[in-house]
Amino acid sequence: MGIAQPPLSKQIADLEREVGAQLFHRTGHGVFPTAAGEALLARARTIVAEIEAIDGDVGRAARGESGELRLGFVGSALIDLLPAVLGRFGAERPRVRLRLQERSSAGCAAALAGGAFDTIVTRGAPHGLGVERMRSVVVGHDRLAALVPGDHPLAGTDPLTIDRLRGLTLITASPDEEPATAVTLPRLQAGRIIHAHDVHTIAGLVACGVGIGLGPSGVRKVIRPDVRVHDIEPAVSLPPLMLSFRDDDPSPVLSAFLSVVWSLRPSARRSLTRYGREPAGANGTGH
Repeated sequence: MGIAQPPLSKQIADLEREVGAQLFHRTGHGVFPTAAGEALLARARTIVAEIEAIDGDVGRAARGESGELRLGFVGSALIDLLPAVLGRFGAERPRVRLRLQERSSAGCAAALAGGAFDTIVTRGAPHGLGVERMRSVVVGHDRLAALVPGDHPLAGTDPLTIDRLRGLTLITASPDEEPATAVTLPRLQAGRIIHAHDVHTIAGLVACGVGIGLGPSGVRKVIRPDVRVHDIEPAVSLPPLMLSFRDDDPSPVLSAFLSVVWSLRPSARRSLTRYGREPAGANGTGH
């Protein structure tokens, strides 16, 4: 044990006085635990195991390997960004609980400012109360595309000019869901506008022959086979996808999540590095 006999005997005697029972039988053939000593030993082993478990839990929490991440996002973030980022993050941090909720860009910003989310993905930078405490980085670019039924006369016309869309029934996300819609629609001079909740609903209505859909060109990755996606000319750029978080949030889980974003989105590295959110040991040019 690395301790001399007298100090050890004193520590044992002190412990026996503290618990109020004799812990050892001292005989000429050796020293043996009493019933009280056996009971204390069992409890002590449990306590030591719990302390070791606490050390492990605390260490994992400090490294962002356990805990919870609350993420709000717009539907178009599910096309490309979140499958890659959450797939990597879940594989690297399987003990972290993910709480995911789809909301409009405005709803995400308000929830982040109010502390309901740890991070959000919106179309364009957040607006409203509390944005001065947020940091935002660009994590995706896209432009507007047209979704056309496979049997429509416009199917196969690529790119589609804005003139070809004028006067048609257009299906698009509401301005609350995709703020770019409010800017883009006047240019298209639609005959009728139908608002849908997300790109999947837009594609479904297009397949039903209700009208021509408008959505981010990245929808090609998740589109149904009976709908064609065409570029629009002249090109209409959409506001970028923005990842935002509170500047004063010290959460190790958030830092771990931002490290995954740093790894998978090179365009975001400079901004994350400027905000002090790059992975430990990173130099801003890659791993």
